[in-house]
Amino acid sequence: MLREERPSSKIVTIAGFSVIKERNEPYESSVFEAVGYKWRMILYVTGNKKDGGNNYISLYVKIEDTKLLPKGWEVNVDLKLFVENKKKQKYLTVTDGKVKKFNEAKKEWGFGKFIHLPTFCNTNEGYILHDSCSFGAEIFVVKPAEKQEKVTFISNPPITDGSICEVIEMPGNNSRFTWKIMMFSSFNGKQHSSHEFTVGPRKWNLVMYPRGDGIGEGNSFSFYLNASDYMTNGPKTKTMAIYKLRIYDQLKRNHYEIKDEHLFLDDSTVGQPLLLPLEELNNISRGFLVDDEIYLGVEFFRISNN
Repeated sequence: MLREERPSSKIVTIAGFSVIKERNEPYESSVFEAVGYKWRMILYVTGNKKDGGNNYISLYVKIEDTKLLPKGWEVNVDLKLFVENKKKQKYLTVTDGKVKKFNEAKKEWGFGKFIHLPTFCNTNEGYILHDSCSFGAEIFVVKPAEKQEKVTFISNPPITDGSICEVIEMPGNNSRFTWKIMMFSSFNGKQHSSHEFTVGPRKWNLVMYPRGDGIGEGNSFSFYLNASDYMTNGPKTKTMAIYKLRIYDQLKRNHYEIKDEHLFLDDSTVGQPLLLPLEELNNISRGFLVDDEIYLGVEFFRISNN
């Protein structure tokens, strides 16, 4: 990867590369300070054979003055090494995305195959200009998180605190909340909500639009799940839920249902504006509306619990 920004920790420019290009011993830079520690860059012009660097340039960073560090020291580093492409006026960046653990047993980290030697020495490539080349390093210390968050998932989480008149007992399954609505045809308002119930760390309620919402207005039954609040003294974090919204078929038990998963934020509502065409909802043979009663529900399969 090429980038325009100069390396922030150290740049070593070698004017007269031809003088050292046959050097078998590594070239070591002067000591420099970065992120509170002292370091040195180490360059193998003809490659570090012990690290698979044959026919490559090898480049490393070594931590210095470790006798001044406390016993059992360890420094975790996000390390990037660079070589300047003078032709493009950019820096080739080499990193593997892994945290480097500098300690008493391992004081030096880098890349044996930093850049292919024939590519580097080809003046048409732009890494050498007027017998001069530049290498760089960027060092960032990776500190352990001061605050840690552990996310676990509850399977088939129980539903509690629902209104007695709305919860219909489901034998062997208390992860379902069912909302019984009588005199459905009398609900002429745009939005209607169930009572709150508790699942995991959150309070929830169901929301229906009997004549449709948004793109479903006038043509579909719209149905949503709303994460309304948090448990008292509970962590106020995002909640991942895997659930199924359901319209019950009261005649043949051929329920209409849609399974979904969502990361719920604070007071967020998720659902289906086009859940079911109104024509199908009102079809007596489908069994969704019987004696002007409808049963809506949600079943939770998994929910995160921080």
